[in-house]
Amino acid sequence: MHPAACDHVLEVVHNAFESGATGVALDMVRRGSRLMVEVRDNGCGMEAAAARKALDPFGSGGGKHPGRRAGLGLPFLKQAAELCGGAFGLDSEAGRGTTVRFTFDQAHVDAPPLGDVPGTLTALMNAAGACELSVRREEDGRAYDVRRSDLAAALGGLDSAGALALMNRFFSSNETEIRNEVQDGETDIG
Repeated sequence: MHPAACDHVLEVVHNAFESGATGVALDMVRRGSRLMVEVRDNGCGMEAAAARKALDPFGSGGGKHPGRRAGLGLPFLKQAAELCGGAFGLDSEAGRGTTVRFTFDQAHVDAPPLGDVPGTLTALMNAAGACELSVRREEDGRAYDVRRSDLAAALGGLDSAGALALMNRFFSSNETEIRNEVQDGETDIG
């Protein structure tokens, strides 16, 4: 099975968490058929040579995952973006952080589906630990923003099953709103 766009988001944001970042910002914006994603972190960053190596599927140094000789996450993402008329960018500076940008033309036959946005955002908020994760989601001008600290304060923490369920409902409700979807039993007639 091919990965969905949300699977790529999960991979990139987890990379940011693992970089020692205290802050990660995720923007997922769709305008028309174009999905644009940007992940910015203030983690350890990379020298230019390490950033180039991160895009080589067989250039993994094995430091992140000992015993593994290949690091396929970013190379697969770059290939997936380029195959569907999108783009990929990686900017990093040692000691300052990293920004990963990618776009998919979701009207293209080779574009991955969007995937489970509420489930992905719930998993990321839960996995962020002490890192402040801020998310901006936009669909053709309709948007919502949320920070991990705000969710944790509203829910009394993010580590219980109840908090995770409420968080997933929160994201599902916001996704429905920005996609302007009609729910069962509702009509869109005035």
